[in-house]
Amino acid sequence: MSASDAVSATPVRRVWRPLLVSLTIAGIVAVLFGVPWWTLFAAGAAWPTPVVVAGTVLFGTALVAFPVLMVLGHGGRRLDWAARIGDTLLGVVWVLFVWALLGTVLRLGLGLGGVPDPARSRLTAAVVVAVTLVLLLWGHVEAMRVPRVRRVEVPIRRLGAGLDGARVVLLTDTHYGPIDRAGWSARVVATVNALEPDLVCHTGDIADGTVDQRRAQAAPLRDVRARLARAYVTGNHEYFGEAQGWLDHMRELGWEPLHNRHIVVERDGARLVVAGVDDVTAGGSGQPGHRADPAAALAGADPELPVLLLAHQPKQIDAAVAHGVDLQLSGHTHGGQIWPFHLLVRLDQPTVRGLSRHGDRTLLYTSRGTGFWGPPFRIFAPSEITLLTLRAA
Repeated sequence: MSASDAVSATPVRRVWRPLLVSLTIAGIVAVLFGVPWWTLFAAGAAWPTPVVVAGTVLFGTALVAFPVLMVLGHGGRRLDWAARIGDTLLGVVWVLFVWALLGTVLRLGLGLGGVPDPARSRLTAAVVVAVTLVLLLWGHVEAMRVPRVRRVEVPIRRLGAGLDGARVVLLTDTHYGPIDRAGWSARVVATVNALEPDLVCHTGDIADGTVDQRRAQAAPLRDVRARLARAYVTGNHEYFGEAQGWLDHMRELGWEPLHNRHIVVERDGARLVVAGVDDVTAGGSGQPGHRADPAAALAGADPELPVLLLAHQPKQIDAAVAHGVDLQLSGHTHGGQIWPFHLLVRLDQPTVRGLSRHGDRTLLYTSRGTGFWGPPFRIFAPSEITLLTLRAA
């Protein structure tokens, strides 16, 4: 290929790439809506014509409205009413899709048992709808409640005796957003303070939106109490809005924004390096001075001291291992949030939840998240406020 051919091919690729992405997304959305429609109305149930027409109009309207609502809610305009409707619709159709797929197993079983259509398909449709309604109701209650406290003991080999028993509370993925959760935020803070922590950490995805949009929901974070420090790092969602704005605002609220830097905390003569790095997506965000840089975060730290690293995504663990980190705290995965989405999350992350070991020294704790993103549902993936008790091994 000549140089002129290469130059002319570049604009062609630029034209086709967004078109292919758009077609892929459109195909996924069509399948998400199409499979439940087929299971409920077109799989041999032989419903009366008015029922089929009404169901088809309902699913067709939702299919057309969904991308519009998501663009209005999460695009440049950030209309909260559109985001609330679009996000809820996404959660509903995902649960319907999953259980419509599982409903095929029920249809096969009924068929093997000698149950003919339309009774077989009507019973399958009824079960899919009933299970979906129950799960959505329960999942919404789970999403909106104050998270349960998850208690974990973490042995750290290099931890000094003075920090044995130190209490670290982890918050992450609060996702203050289109649904006003200022009251929920205050109750979360009250729960944290009741744990009497030495250190409180927030590992990012604090909000969906700007500081001005979510100021009231984040305001209770000012009242978090910790004996030694309160530390915060950015998540990927900060880079959809104003990451630097949130770093500055958390400083105003009295937190330590660990923007590729560290602090040292001390108790009873024992010291611990608490470091933080930007989210792994920061480097491609276009925001000057933002990128994940563990070397900068640990520059000047005493190499003999144990290191606690805050990094939003679990997959940042490889860099933590390379830099001799003892414990990394992360979020991002939400534990999958709505079953069985955790299977897709696992394709991108080394772990979805809980404590895991990486290399000889490094431990990773991945929280299922304190809040939720988008669909106001949590199904088989409960939220958590994590209390980690550090133990000198």
